[in-house]
Amino acid sequence: MKIYLSDTKATEQYGAKLWAELPDNGLIFLHGELGAGKTTLVRGFLRAAGYTGAVKSPTYTLVEEYTIAGRKIFHFDLYRVVDPEELEWIGIRDYFDQDCVCFIEWPDMGKGFLPEPDWVIKLVPDGEGRTLEMKSTH
Repeated sequence: MKIYLSDTKATEQYGAKLWAELPDNGLIFLHGELGAGKTTLVRGFLRAAGYTGAVKSPTYTLVEEYTIAGRKIFHFDLYRVVDPEELEWIGIRDYFDQDCVCFIEWPDMGKGFLPEPDWVIKLVPDGEGRTLEMKSTH
């Protein structure tokens, strides 16, 4: 499925739609260049869940954890990962063993240490907005 999102608001609204449509657990890979809207999409998901705090890309912290409405959500950003083995050092597999939703930005940086995703979302800048392509891997 491919759709055009005209601006940041539309991207957040699509993230909110994902909150309602995705199951309570799953692994979502987010692809897109810097500034493509990956974190904006996650922000919309979290806002729909009822989260009102700041939502920032976990570029330096590697992961942000949220528990909202009884659901655990982990937001990873692997942009700064130099060696995928670093993910073993932080115990990344322990995150996936939980009943949770995991969003992973820059999943290619964790190749070989990440399981197969349930969904893949690709965001590509397109004029003033972006094109979103989402597909299930099952």
